[in-house]
Amino acid sequence: MAEITAAAVKELRERTGAGMMDCKKALAETSGDMEVAIDWLRTKGLAAAAKKAGRVAAEGLIGVAVQGTMGAAVEVNSETDFVAKNEQFQGFVRNVAQIALATGNDIDELGGAQYPGGGTVAEALTNNIATIGENQSLRRAARVEVSDGVVVSYVHNAAGPGLGKIGVLVALESGADKAALETLGKQLAMHIAAANPLALTGDELGAELVERERGIATEKARESGKPAEIVEKMVEGAMAKFRKENALLSQLFVMDNKTKVADVIAAEAKRLGADMTLKSYVRFQLGEGIEKKVDDFAAEVAAVSGVKKNVAEPVG
Repeated sequence: MAEITAAAVKELRERTGAGMMDCKKALAETSGDMEVAIDWLRTKGLAAAAKKAGRVAAEGLIGVAVQGTMGAAVEVNSETDFVAKNEQFQGFVRNVAQIALATGNDIDELGGAQYPGGGTVAEALTNNIATIGENQSLRRAARVEVSDGVVVSYVHNAAGPGLGKIGVLVALESGADKAALETLGKQLAMHIAAANPLALTGDELGAELVERERGIATEKARESGKPAEIVEKMVEGAMAKFRKENALLSQLFVMDNKTKVADVIAAEAKRLGADMTLKSYVRFQLGEGIEKKVDDFAAEVAAVSGVKKNVAEPVG
């Protein structure tokens, strides 16, 4: 049997919201495989989904910049939140977001681009590390643009103009009044920050993600004991619900929680008398997908028999 550490139990609990004993059992049943354990919990109805936020540990800032019909977002990580409040670091992130308007999604090209005052972005980052005294990294960048319309930015938990923990860009293609488009774009950006859609449409959801969800839905349906044809309908129903809830255009608009985002856009297009398309969007959340550091959680594990304080020791 694989060694199950308290650290693994804690991570699984944070990522799924399941109880500690259920997490311990899931890891035992799946030989300690974290991803398989998540799916095991979900098939048992003990976890709604893997909580990506549970893996967030990286500090730093998201920076966004908009110029004309183009917008860019970048993520620059640091070791501590203290650095994210540093004026030199904030200035660097703000400058890098502006530079990304020209370099786009290519992080290597961004690193090699010229930085204001001389040298490259990568060299400026190295200088930051030396002068601030903490490791930092340029993690990712994205750019959106329209031929006619607006690109609107929004930051949540703002640390300064164009800087925050969550950064969103919305690209609205339309010949309608730009001020009205800006208003709609800001509302859509706030929705995206809150609802965290995984794709623009259901058809654009990643194939690997869809297959994983289908596998979970199939296992849960089979456990109902119903006939195969009913199981198939249950699976298709679950997948339709998954696509609806995770694709931006089919999500319910957070402003009223009853109108689909696609219908909100269509209604505004009709009101303004112009065609309108939500061409693309970007949502960066600081540290998403980066493994969380292990903390001492003796108070939690002490309540569960067999789980020891030392995270290096096996559970049970």
